[in-house]
Amino acid sequence: MVRRIIQIDREKCNGCGACAAACHEGAIGMADGKAVLLRDDYCDGLGDCLPTCPTGAITFVEREAAAYDEVAVLARKAAALKGSAPRQAPKAGGCPGSMAQAIRPAAASGAPAAEDGALSHLAQWPVQIKLVPVEAPYFDGAKLLIAADCTAYARSDFHRRFMRGRITLIGCPKLDEGDYAEKLTEILRRNDIRELTVVRMDVPCCGGIQRAAETALRNSGKFIPWQVVTLGRDGNILE
Repeated sequence: MVRRIIQIDREKCNGCGACAAACHEGAIGMADGKAVLLRDDYCDGLGDCLPTCPTGAITFVEREAAAYDEVAVLARKAAALKGSAPRQAPKAGGCPGSMAQAIRPAAASGAPAAEDGALSHLAQWPVQIKLVPVEAPYFDGAKLLIAADCTAYARSDFHRRFMRGRITLIGCPKLDEGDYAEKLTEILRRNDIRELTVVRMDVPCCGGIQRAAETALRNSGKFIPWQVVTLGRDGNILE
């Protein structure tokens, strides 16, 4: 039968094992340091694994596949409880720190401020563009901040001024390999992003992160309010 089922891009997979841990049916395992779909009939096509993937290696495809077999899945789970079929653990050497998660900002929790009055406004993890998944619940209805790495060091009020109420993605186009445009396009295309702010430094290499965001906006086919804020090396906002 032809049905919706996951597909794993081996080249994009970083071997973190987050998808295997998130798959309640046990359809995903680890082989040679990469995630693999073990059995078609274990995959229910709901995609719990998608938002946990930090590299966007998992997508849905429509193809010929065995029907989802709930009986077989339940039998596997029962066997696992008896210890005869232990669940495969993520391959050593993966990166647990890249697993996607929402964070309740300290500023929204009523936590006491630090001695300098600062509170974190970070609302999700990870934050690096290369690591963040292309789909995640925290993107729904989000105001998105795309910031060059150095900007947070230029202003002491960066959390309060730019990160508050936003989902934050960071990157350095000079140091990171490849272009962010393709991944940012997919983030904008697949999620309900309501607003986009780009914060960059006034140095030429920072133009790469602005161009990637502008390209992503065009290629996503969506009309989203957006702005670019440029910081001087003294932290002042430039006109």
